[in-house]
Amino acid sequence: MSRPQQGSALERVRGLAREVAKFGAVGGVGVLVNLGVFNLIRHTTDLQVVRASVIATVVAIITNYLGFRYFTYRDRARTGGSRELPLFVAFSVIGLVIENGVLYTATYGFGWDGPLATNVFKFIGIGTATVFRFWSYRTWVFKALPEPVKVAAVVSSPRGGAAGTTAAAADATGATRAPEPAGK
Repeated sequence: MSRPQQGSALERVRGLAREVAKFGAVGGVGVLVNLGVFNLIRHTTDLQVVRASVIATVVAIITNYLGFRYFTYRDRARTGGSRELPLFVAFSVIGLVIENGVLYTATYGFGWDGPLATNVFKFIGIGTATVFRFWSYRTWVFKALPEPVKVAAVVSSPRGGAAGTTAAAADATGATRAPEPAGK
Protein backbone atom coordinates (compact mmCIF):
# COMPACT_ATOMS: atom_id res chain seq x y z
CA MET A 1 0.00 0.00 0.00
CA SER A 2 2.76 2.47 0.79
CA ARG A 3 4.74 1.81 -2.37
CA PRO A 4 3.79 3.32 -5.71
CA GLN A 5 2.61 0.95 -8.48
CA GLN A 6 5.13 -1.86 -7.96
CA GLY A 7 4.51 -5.59 -8.00
CA SER A 8 1.95 -7.73 -9.74
CA ALA A 9 -1.54 -6.54 -10.60
CA LEU A 10 -2.97 -8.74 -7.85
CA GLU A 11 -0.65 -7.21 -5.24
CA ARG A 12 -1.63 -3.70 -6.35
CA VAL A 13 -5.34 -4.58 -6.16
CA ARG A 14 -4.90 -6.08 -2.69
CA GLY A 15 -2.99 -2.96 -1.56
CA LEU A 16 -5.70 -0.71 -2.96
CA ALA A 17 -8.39 -2.82 -1.27
CA ARG A 18 -6.60 -2.46 2.10
CA GLU A 19 -6.27 1.28 1.55
CA VAL A 20 -9.96 1.62 0.61
CA ALA A 21 -10.96 -0.40 3.70
CA LYS A 22 -8.89 1.81 6.02
CA PHE A 23 -10.10 4.96 4.27
CA GLY A 24 -13.66 3.66 4.64
CA ALA A 25 -13.22 2.93 8.35
CA VAL A 26 -11.96 6.44 9.05
CA GLY A 27 -14.55 7.90 6.68
CA GLY A 28 -17.32 5.94 8.41
CA VAL A 29 -16.38 7.51 11.72
CA GLY A 30 -16.28 10.88 9.96
CA VAL A 31 -19.77 10.33 8.52
CA LEU A 32 -21.12 9.49 11.98
CA VAL A 33 -19.47 12.59 13.44
CA ASN A 34 -20.72 14.71 10.52
CA LEU A 35 -24.34 13.52 10.69
CA GLY A 36 -24.36 13.53 14.50
CA VAL A 37 -23.09 17.10 14.81
CA PHE A 38 -25.38 18.19 11.95
CA ASN A 39 -28.50 16.76 13.59
CA LEU A 40 -27.48 18.03 17.03
CA ILE A 41 -27.10 21.56 15.67
CA ARG A 42 -30.31 21.34 13.62
CA HIS A 43 -32.40 20.16 16.57
CA THR A 44 -30.93 22.40 19.27
CA THR A 45 -30.43 25.69 17.39
CA ASP A 46 -32.15 27.80 14.78
CA LEU A 47 -29.21 27.74 12.36
CA GLN A 48 -30.03 27.31 8.70
CA VAL A 49 -29.48 23.89 7.15
CA VAL A 50 -26.34 24.65 5.15
CA ARG A 51 -24.69 26.60 7.97
CA ALA A 52 -25.27 23.70 10.36
CA SER A 53 -23.90 21.35 7.71
CA VAL A 54 -20.75 23.41 7.19
CA ILE A 55 -20.02 23.38 10.95
CA ALA A 56 -20.59 19.62 11.09
CA THR A 57 -18.36 19.08 8.04
CA VAL A 58 -15.51 21.08 9.62
CA VAL A 59 -15.72 18.98 12.81
CA ALA A 60 -15.66 15.80 10.68
CA ILE A 61 -12.68 17.09 8.66
CA ILE A 62 -10.65 17.52 11.84
CA THR A 63 -11.62 14.03 13.00
CA ASN A 64 -10.77 12.56 9.60
CA TYR A 65 -7.34 14.22 9.41
CA LEU A 66 -6.31 12.53 12.64
CA GLY A 67 -7.62 9.18 11.42
CA PHE A 68 -6.00 9.44 8.00
CA ARG A 69 -2.61 10.60 9.27
CA TYR A 70 -2.33 8.16 12.16
CA PHE A 71 -4.22 5.13 10.79
CA THR A 72 -4.95 5.01 7.06
CA TYR A 73 -1.77 6.68 5.79
CA ARG A 74 0.54 6.27 8.78
CA ASP A 75 3.16 4.58 6.57
CA ARG A 76 3.17 7.36 3.98
CA ALA A 77 5.65 10.20 3.67
CA ARG A 78 5.27 12.83 6.39
CA THR A 79 5.62 16.38 5.15
CA GLY A 80 3.90 17.91 8.15
CA GLY A 81 2.67 21.46 8.30
CA SER A 82 4.73 22.68 5.38
CA ARG A 83 2.92 20.68 2.70
CA GLU A 84 0.57 18.03 4.01
CA LEU A 85 -1.73 20.10 6.22
CA PRO A 86 -2.30 22.99 3.76
CA LEU A 87 -3.06 20.49 0.97
CA PHE A 88 -5.38 18.52 3.24
CA VAL A 89 -7.25 21.70 4.17
CA ALA A 90 -7.47 22.86 0.53
CA PHE A 91 -8.85 19.54 -0.73
CA SER A 92 -11.13 19.27 2.31
CA VAL A 93 -12.59 22.71 1.53
CA ILE A 94 -13.28 21.59 -2.05
CA GLY A 95 -14.97 18.49 -0.63
CA LEU A 96 -16.94 20.71 1.77
CA VAL A 97 -18.20 22.77 -1.18
CA ILE A 98 -19.18 19.61 -3.10
CA GLU A 99 -20.92 18.10 -0.08
CA ASN A 100 -22.80 21.21 0.92
CA GLY A 101 -23.51 22.19 -2.68
CA VAL A 102 -25.65 19.06 -2.99
CA LEU A 103 -27.48 19.95 0.24
CA TYR A 104 -27.87 23.59 -0.81
CA THR A 105 -29.34 22.60 -4.19
CA ALA A 106 -31.82 20.20 -2.59
CA THR A 107 -32.83 22.62 0.16
CA TYR A 108 -32.97 25.95 -1.64
CA GLY A 109 -33.26 24.82 -5.25
CA PHE A 110 -35.96 22.18 -4.82
CA GLY A 111 -37.38 23.12 -1.41
CA TRP A 112 -36.65 19.74 0.17
CA ASP A 113 -36.12 20.96 3.74
CA GLY A 114 -37.66 18.27 5.96
CA PRO A 115 -35.56 16.36 8.49
CA LEU A 116 -35.46 13.20 6.38
CA ALA A 117 -34.73 15.05 3.12
CA THR A 118 -31.89 17.09 4.63
CA ASN A 119 -30.27 13.95 6.05
CA VAL A 120 -30.65 12.06 2.76
CA PHE A 121 -29.12 14.88 0.72
CA LYS A 122 -26.42 15.48 3.32
CA PHE A 123 -25.53 11.79 3.01
CA ILE A 124 -25.54 11.97 -0.82
CA GLY A 125 -23.30 15.05 -0.62
CA ILE A 126 -20.90 13.23 1.71
CA GLY A 127 -20.74 10.27 -0.69
CA THR A 128 -20.08 12.48 -3.71
CA ALA A 129 -17.37 14.44 -1.89
CA THR A 130 -15.80 11.22 -0.57
CA VAL A 131 -14.91 10.06 -4.08
CA PHE A 132 -13.08 13.36 -4.68
CA ARG A 133 -11.42 13.26 -1.25
CA PHE A 134 -10.15 9.69 -1.66
CA TRP A 135 -8.51 10.53 -4.99
CA SER A 136 -7.04 13.85 -3.85
CA TYR A 137 -5.76 12.68 -0.47
CA ARG A 138 -3.98 9.58 -1.81
CA THR A 139 -2.63 11.44 -4.88
CA TRP A 140 -1.56 14.75 -3.41
CA VAL A 141 -1.67 14.83 0.38
CA PHE A 142 -0.50 11.44 1.66
CA LYS A 143 1.91 10.50 -1.12
CA ALA A 144 3.34 7.00 -1.35
CA LEU A 145 6.96 6.61 -0.40
CA PRO A 146 9.33 5.84 -3.30
CA GLU A 147 10.55 2.30 -3.78
CA PRO A 148 13.91 1.80 -1.95
CA VAL A 149 17.03 1.34 -4.07
CA LYS A 150 18.02 -2.32 -4.30
CA VAL A 151 21.71 -3.21 -4.02
CA ALA A 152 23.02 -6.46 -5.46
CA ALA A 153 25.08 -8.70 -3.18
CA VAL A 154 28.84 -8.57 -3.54
CA VAL A 155 30.56 -11.92 -3.03
CA SER A 156 34.08 -11.77 -1.64
CA SER A 157 36.91 -14.02 -2.75
CA PRO A 158 38.23 -16.89 -0.60
CA ARG A 159 41.26 -14.67 0.09
CA GLY A 160 39.02 -12.00 1.73
CA GLY A 161 38.31 -8.53 0.47
CA ALA A 162 36.52 -7.55 -2.71
CA ALA A 163 38.99 -9.21 -5.11
CA GLY A 164 37.37 -11.82 -7.27
CA THR A 165 33.93 -10.23 -6.98
CA THR A 166 31.44 -12.31 -8.90
CA ALA A 167 28.30 -10.17 -8.67
CA ALA A 168 27.77 -6.68 -10.05
CA ALA A 169 27.11 -3.93 -7.51
CA ALA A 170 24.42 -1.29 -7.84
CA ASP A 171 25.14 2.37 -7.24
CA ALA A 172 22.71 4.81 -5.55
CA THR A 173 20.79 5.38 -8.79
CA GLY A 174 20.14 1.67 -9.19
CA ALA A 175 22.39 1.31 -12.23
CA THR A 176 24.72 -1.65 -12.19
CA ARG A 177 28.43 -1.34 -12.71
CA ALA A 178 31.12 -3.85 -13.37
CA PRO A 179 33.21 -5.08 -10.42
CA GLU A 180 36.49 -3.32 -9.77
CA PRO A 181 39.72 -5.07 -10.80
CA ALA A 182 41.55 -6.92 -8.03
CA GLY A 183 44.55 -4.56 -7.93
CA LYS A 184 42.71 -1.38 -6.92
